Amino acid sequence: MTVITKITTQKNSAERFNVYIDQGKGEEFAFGVDANVLIQYDLKKGRVLDEFELAEIQFADEEKKAYNLAVTYLSYRMRSEKEVRDYLKKKEVGDMIVQQVIQRLDSHRYLNDEEFAKAYVLTQVNTTSKGPSVIKRELQEKGIKPEIVQSTLEHFSKEEQIETVMKLIAKLKGKYKKYSEIVMKQKIEQFLVNKGYSFSIINEAMQHVDVEKNSDEEWQALTQQGMKAHRKYAKYSGWEYEQKMKQNLYRKGFSIDQIEAFISSLEEE
Repeated sequence: MTVITKITTQKNSAERFNVYIDQGKGEEFAFGVDANVLIQYDLKKGRVLDEFELAEIQFADEEKKAYNLAVTYLSYRMRSEKEVRDYLKKKEVGDMIVQQVIQRLDSHRYLNDEEFAKAYVLTQVNTTSKGPSVIKRELQEKGIKPEIVQSTLEHFSKEEQIETVMKLIAKLKGKYKKYSEIVMKQKIEQFLVNKGYSFSIINEAMQHVDVEKNSDEEWQALTQQGMKAHRKYAKYSGWEYEQKMKQNLYRKGFSIDQIEAFISSLEEE
């Protein structure tokens, strides 16, 4: 027979209590419980407990602790169901308790993957330059169902995407100005693809932003890249030097005429 002999408040939390019992060998500490569990099972001095009740009480307390962990985790920002599951498992909460906690959170409407996905997309659109495919991948990693991902991404309109891409192109043109026009456009396109935008959106945005280089800008880029190549191949001379220079600069997007003009300018110097 197990009899509760004493219940005391824990020092570090007024919401948790220490339960002491006597199983015929004198008083000893049995377990700690949450205030809600204490009330739920009517735990008090003199209460007799059997083995089944002891196990049930401890399970209920583990569930309550896991639930409190989840609520605290959710208090910082919205989370997907998968994020909460992963967090609890990281905290070494058992699968059965995790499932109980998820069901309880769901019943209290603390979890809603559809609302989470909508909020996530809105936040990414307003605070980052990520494109749809990157956002889609991130939502999938957070365990959002494909149909929810698809429907929420529709809130990121084509017009908004084009506007964002146009702003990015304007910035990237300055970043890649040291390259030839061809390479600059390739780098801009690759950057935008990595950001998650489709080729159709990129091409349409390109039509609204001036990404062409005038002759002075192209010559300046050629000079910058050409001098690097010149330093690299300065140990060569004659035909071999010219061939290496031409091959290097042609791969970087400059025309043969431009390259020959640059090499001629070096020879004149």
